[in-house]
Amino acid sequence: MPDTAAFSHTPSGRQPGTTVNVGDMERWLSIVGGGILGLYGLSRRSVSGLGLAAVGGSMVYRGLSGHCNLYGALGLNTAHVGPSTSVPAGEGYKVEETITINRPVREVFSFWRNFSNLPRFMSHLASVEVRDHNRSHWVARGPLGIHVEWDAEVHNERDNELIAWRSLPGSDVDTAGSVHFRSRGDGQGTEVHVVLKYNPPAGKAGAAVARWLGSSPEQQIRDDLGRLKQVLESGTAAGATGHLAGAR
Repeated sequence: MPDTAAFSHTPSGRQPGTTVNVGDMERWLSIVGGGILGLYGLSRRSVSGLGLAAVGGSMVYRGLSGHCNLYGALGLNTAHVGPSTSVPAGEGYKVEETITINRPVREVFSFWRNFSNLPRFMSHLASVEVRDHNRSHWVARGPLGIHVEWDAEVHNERDNELIAWRSLPGSDVDTAGSVHFRSRGDGQGTEVHVVLKYNPPAGKAGAAVARWLGSSPEQQIRDDLGRLKQVLESGTAAGATGHLAGAR
């Protein structure tokens, strides 16, 4: 077992201002695995070997610094509570999109935090059932009429700033993500930044099929945020196909 006290002080590899968000076991594995990969890459004395060495070096840095940029973007932290992401590092599919909505941050945050509102602008969602303050059940429409379901929990939240979630074991799809809210201008505008990572039921091949069918994850999130902007700025609700309907 790793000695947890070994990481109780700021490691020399961590830059000032970075946050430790990687658990001790993950850090040890990153250091050991990265070191082995780096040495192997250097021993090959080739361009591909240098690439492997670079990957190994980044893993060692992750272990020494205790900071993972992806975890930071998703609002995840395994440093104190154990593994908290349902999509392992290096796996799955990641999407990021940002939009500015001309409404106060408190209003935008409150609307999103009521997860039953999400199907009003997320076209791929059939329903979201809120079960308690932190847990909910999601049903999404997939390609070719397939439906997938998962239970999710909010594991990190800051009022008017951040909502971070992850799927729970037994779900059809493994997903983790966060939405960040930032007041803009005179306080009447809000920048919404969404980071989503997931493993489709068929892995990365499933995402490729979705794109081939015209359901690109990037375009979906972009369109969803556009409908959210319409809902909040105009007071009308977007239907599942993206056409505006009367407000509910």
